[in-house]
Amino acid sequence: MPVIEVNNLRKVYGDITAVKDISFKVESGEIFGIVGPNGAGKTTTIEMMEGIRTPDSGTISILGLHPLKDSKKLRQRVGMQLQQAALPDRLKVWEAFDMFSQFYERFVDAQELLESVQLSEKRNAYFSQLSGGQKQRLFVALALINDPELVFLDELTTGLDPHARRSMWDMISGLRERGKTVVLSTHYMEEAEFLCDRVAIFHKGELLALDSVNNLINELDEDKRVEITLIEAIDTAKLNELETVSEVTRKGVELIVRGSSNRLVVDVVETLANMGAEIRTLRIKEANLEDVFLTKTGSSYRTVNNHSSNAGDTES
Repeated sequence: MPVIEVNNLRKVYGDITAVKDISFKVESGEIFGIVGPNGAGKTTTIEMMEGIRTPDSGTISILGLHPLKDSKKLRQRVGMQLQQAALPDRLKVWEAFDMFSQFYERFVDAQELLESVQLSEKRNAYFSQLSGGQKQRLFVALALINDPELVFLDELTTGLDPHARRSMWDMISGLRERGKTVVLSTHYMEEAEFLCDRVAIFHKGELLALDSVNNLINELDEDKRVEITLIEAIDTAKLNELETVSEVTRKGVELIVRGSSNRLVVDVVETLANMGAEIRTLRIKEANLEDVFLTKTGSSYRTVNNHSSNAGDTES
């Protein structure tokens, strides 16, 4: 039995359909990503799975239970980190653990949990004294205090600097290694590519695509692209003769070489070396989840996401 099974899920707010007849399954032990721009319906979907919101239609099964009717049972088996979360400024870290542990029939050792999220030295610190990354790690730790089978993480790394974000990625990967099932919503495509076993791409309340990252990208059947800057311009005729090369574009000392073979980079570099060409920079560009989004919607992901943010649409 899947850990989560969602069938024809729908949620409407007035004239806006936030979630449009969505169906998917989440298997045990995987990190399942729900990705898409702001306003795509990610948070609404997660909150319906958590039992925080009531669907207008459709069914949800969480660990074989109903998220609303069996909410008390599920609270003991599920961990949740909410998109909008806060604690009193004068609450100490250890006090937060003590308070949250009262909600569960069983709970893990607070000190071990603090060490696992690298907060053991902040045990006596007030919530207001924590950095943004430390606060996020604290919320993850509180979501794990009951040693849950399933963990929901909603926009966990929003607003964090790159270093703090990478630290969170390591922590999330560790949850999978511990046998947890994780549902992660994010509007960072690179985050989903790095972490998730499978990804569901949302846009305007619809489920556009669902598969592993590699399968979604491979379906595009796009050429690899090698972008090269040389010390001096060269004749590109020999590059065009390579079987692995489909196209060469030259602009002065800058080259863009396209091809589909895994040997493309090797062949191009060897040919340039044999020609005596000196490479200043080389960058390999392959298709990614943003390209998948572009193919499915006809719109740039960054443009759509920035438009949603600028419009003040924070529900995702």
